[in-house]
Amino acid sequence: MQQYTIEIATSDFLTTKAAVEGGADRIELCANLAEGGTTASYGTVKQCRESFDVQIYPIIRPRGGDFLYTDEEFSIMLQDIRLFKELGCDGIVIGMLNRDGRIDYDRSARLVEAAYPLGVTFHRAFDRCLDPVEAMEQLVQMGCERILTSGQLPTVSEGVEMIAELNRKAAERIIIMPGSGLRKDNIKWLAEKTGCHEFHSSLRGKAPSLMEFIHPGFSGSAESYMNNAIDPEEVRALRAALE
Repeated sequence: MQQYTIEIATSDFLTTKAAVEGGADRIELCANLAEGGTTASYGTVKQCRESFDVQIYPIIRPRGGDFLYTDEEFSIMLQDIRLFKELGCDGIVIGMLNRDGRIDYDRSARLVEAAYPLGVTFHRAFDRCLDPVEAMEQLVQMGCERILTSGQLPTVSEGVEMIAELNRKAAERIIIMPGSGLRKDNIKWLAEKTGCHEFHSSLRGKAPSLMEFIHPGFSGSAESYMNNAIDPEEVRALRAALE
């Protein structure tokens, strides 16, 4: 029977706790998921590492926006990798491009080397690259263990043909992990269509604040009185849909 891996992108300690409760196999630990995910604080990563017995892969991304980074930002990435290795994380998530849309091979390879022996996922910067097949071969060569992709389109449902092609060409040399718009109602279809066995979802939701005092001037402010949330049952439903 095929064994599947469910990775959940979380945005803080509480959403990580909920994802683990729901049975996530691996956590992509981020801040600012609304920006596509940026590096979580040292304190958040430390608390999650100490609290949860699942694979934890912090994203190494010093800001939102594009994936073209300065030397100073690259230095930040190296420092964060060193810290997260010391905390005992299982891997990291990276993604860097050059101006021409190709993988920033040299600096990405340096990040992989700095992370060793931790695993490395290349995130959806891949979906903005010029030539996905060339990029995949480069990521295989530098030692990445997986690629998170929506098939170079906004969602996995739109990019399913590309995902399937990449998975065939990967030939088990690197894991192709679909993500973006992945839910319980399409995960089984994606597995059958692509042959992939690892899947990524954020399952982003909102929960009302437990604050008793609601300032009348901000009573309609979602930013002030709604928090990021994950329903553990939604995580369980992903696996149930596969099985």
